Amino acid sequence: MPLRVPELAPSLGRLLVPRRPAPPWVPLDDIREELATRVIEAAGLARGAAERNERDAALEAVGRRAWLAAWETAVGRVAERAAQALDDTIARTAHHVGMSRRRAAQRSLSPAERRAIAARLGSGAERFVAALDVLNGAASHAREAGVLDKEVHAAWQDALRTAARRLEAAWLALEDELAAEATRWVPELDAVRRWRPSLWPVFVLWTPVALALLWLGLVMGGYVAAPLWLSVRLGF
Repeated sequence: MPLRVPELAPSLGRLLVPRRPAPPWVPLDDIREELATRVIEAAGLARGAAERNERDAALEAVGRRAWLAAWETAVGRVAERAAQALDDTIARTAHHVGMSRRRAAQRSLSPAERRAIAARLGSGAERFVAALDVLNGAASHAREAGVLDKEVHAAWQDALRTAARRLEAAWLALEDELAAEATRWVPELDAVRRWRPSLWPVFVLWTPVALALLWLGLVMGGYVAAPLWLSVRLGF
């Protein structure tokens, strides 16, 4: 029995047509559209392979590995974009308050912080990964199914649709986590805004100068006796 790859676009829901009360603080639509496009194109590849009776190629095109690769690429891109936006905001704020470039660079996100952002953004994908495990099992049964195994084929098709719905849910969770990420970095940005240059270098540099000028003024006013070398130079 040839495989029949179902249409996955209706199951992608808001991954295709977003409904948000406000745009996210980091642009996401290009990444969202690319993720949805990869899923739809994978289904198209699977459909073409099924028409050629290439069952293994069809199952692989929409298999667990293809879904995970598309998801992980999207999460990585969002995490990198968010980290870069935070770095840019920190750099602009630091410049505004007069922080040195060296000190501002120390405030930039570390590789560990960038990895943590990616982990948090992808943390809502548990049900999606579980759906891929189910899809993997259904694909194993569909690989050997015959003409009479209609329920096996139906189970595989249902697993595909479920994976698409779970991908939509994982993406919505990513958007929620991205909004929380902006809040999470507010204290760090506030600390940069409150930063002020230390005054001790000013005191160290200008106190001796001020004392010297005061002493010279007292000498010039005749309140303090001038040393010999200064008397000679000033003609006292």
